[in-house]
Amino acid sequence: MFPDVAVRLTDADAATAERVGPKAATLARLHRAGLPVPDGVCLTADAYRRQVALGDVADAARRAAGAEGLEGRRLALSIRLALTRAALDPAIGAALDTAWRRMRRRAGAQLAVRSSASCEDAAAASFAGQFETFLGIAEPADLITAVRACWASHWSPRALRYMRACQVDPAQSAMPVLIQGMVEAEAAGGAFSLTPDDHIVLTGAWGLGPAVAQAEVVPDRYLVRRDTSVEAVEPGRKEHLVVSAGAGPCWRAVEPDRVEAPCLTNTEASTLARLVLEAESVLGSAVELEWAKDRRRFWILQSRPLHVAPRGTPDDAWSRYPALTGQPAGIGWGTGPACLVLDERDLERVITGSIVVTQVAGPALAAVLPRAAGVVAELGGSTSHLAALARERSIPAVLGARGATRRIPEGATVAVDGITGVVRWVG
Repeated sequence: MFPDVAVRLTDADAATAERVGPKAATLARLHRAGLPVPDGVCLTADAYRRQVALGDVADAARRAAGAEGLEGRRLALSIRLALTRAALDPAIGAALDTAWRRMRRRAGAQLAVRSSASCEDAAAASFAGQFETFLGIAEPADLITAVRACWASHWSPRALRYMRACQVDPAQSAMPVLIQGMVEAEAAGGAFSLTPDDHIVLTGAWGLGPAVAQAEVVPDRYLVRRDTSVEAVEPGRKEHLVVSAGAGPCWRAVEPDRVEAPCLTNTEASTLARLVLEAESVLGSAVELEWAKDRRRFWILQSRPLHVAPRGTPDDAWSRYPALTGQPAGIGWGTGPACLVLDERDLERVITGSIVVTQVAGPALAAVLPRAAGVVAELGGSTSHLAALARERSIPAVLGARGATRRIPEGATVAVDGITGVVRWVG
């Protein structure tokens, strides 16, 4: 391997957060502790900086950090173009070639390419869903393209908006890139190691993980005791799934008899819960993780710190009003006027203190979270990217609340309980 620009994930001593970003460094720690993490190679922060220098945009990066409006957008675009078009540093190209040959030894194996930015996966700034991930990479040229796109996503409008909100200087951050063997997942999802009620929460759906992370389905939800016995199973509505079909991931319809069938047995849920507790023990704090299950076993794909908020005290006066239930995001209690967001044009109508009521809790909503007092969505679950972003801002959210946009009137006063997953309204 080429130590200045690439590090094996199995080399936990070299795979430090400074070199490979917190995401990859955490996976290296879990791998060293014996937990199931797919093997991988990480292009380092220095590799990213080399490519910035080679693209002759280091000065633009420094100026873009303080620029706003049209000038800021122009500088960010120039950086993205340089990172996708400039000649590849020879050492990086050689490292990618070595990684490709090593990780493609298994016939038919495909790769996953994930961001591991140095500002990512902090307790107060997860950057959930703000950078790029690419699955089903099956050609060397596609690997290079995916790496370049991950670098460029560091300067996307969405990421820069998030950085400003978190007071992160993009010029002082870097974008290591994690390359792993892709898990051919039969089911995938997320998990919390701890809730305010001292439970473990698992979510899952058929196929690859983006269906859950991007809130495109209502995942199954498992409430598990700390002794890993299953207390409750809430089947989701998993009408479609993501599969890898040779030319990359694609969406397919789920067979009708599996739409509401749990994707894990109780025995499998207990096994996964034990794995979640092992990760919590290794990392020394409550964790949120992403998992996948192939035909042989469970795999850990990501783990980040989890902020566990104390249970709020809902106003009993709300108990007589209509209610919807869904999956809680795990943060407190909030009220405000309903603002229905049915497409991206409606985002402009979200005012400070609104409860955003929408169908899909997708990444576009991240732009209005600073103004929102709560989020209610018809799709998604407790471990989606949007739920993670709401938690870090202490915004109560309930996802998977069927019929929310049809039943909650525009302007109605809405109460959102992000611990119990109950939504009530009046007006």
